[in-house]
Amino acid sequence: MNKKLAAAMSGGAVLMLVLSGCGGDETDEKAGTWAKKVCDQWQPELKKIETANADIKRVASESSKPEDVQKTDSAAFGTMSESYRTMGAALQSAGVPPVKNGAATQAAAAKGFESTSKGYADLKAKMDALDPKDQPKFADGLKEVAGGLQEATKGGQDALAQLNAGGLDKAINSQKGCQVATSSAAPQ
Repeated sequence: MNKKLAAAMSGGAVLMLVLSGCGGDETDEKAGTWAKKVCDQWQPELKKIETANADIKRVASESSKPEDVQKTDSAAFGTMSESYRTMGAALQSAGVPPVKNGAATQAAAAKGFESTSKGYADLKAKMDALDPKDQPKFADGLKEVAGGLQEATKGGQDALAQLNAGGLDKAINSQKGCQVATSSAAPQ
């Protein structure tokens, strides 16, 4: 069952891999400066998310005991929750992006990251509440957790869509700090 959770988590990892696109045309200098502020703060968080996803996939691919699955997945969800919260705060601290409707774009994107942070905190709480000694109930609980992953990542996906729609995609994608290794994601 944890393999389904890992597959769903890999889908969540794709959320951040949207940022790994190549920079294209020259970007507006002001937008580039703003994006650098954001991406420099995002880089450590993207690495933490990537590591957390790898941990979930690792424990799912091994014949792990339920206790190990619970401990690993709970820690990963906690890390992701904190990372997405930090990413939303980084958007706010970078100032209003220099694009049309920049304040609205910034606010909507930050709200999306906060939503994903809360979603992962909720998944962590559900994971912590599972009883690994009761394997049938534990397996059912994992199904419920896996089912909540799509909802948990929706806010972050919406945040990226807001930034892209706001015209910041090229500026963000051109920043090294927002690029992550695409080899960590597996197709669903």
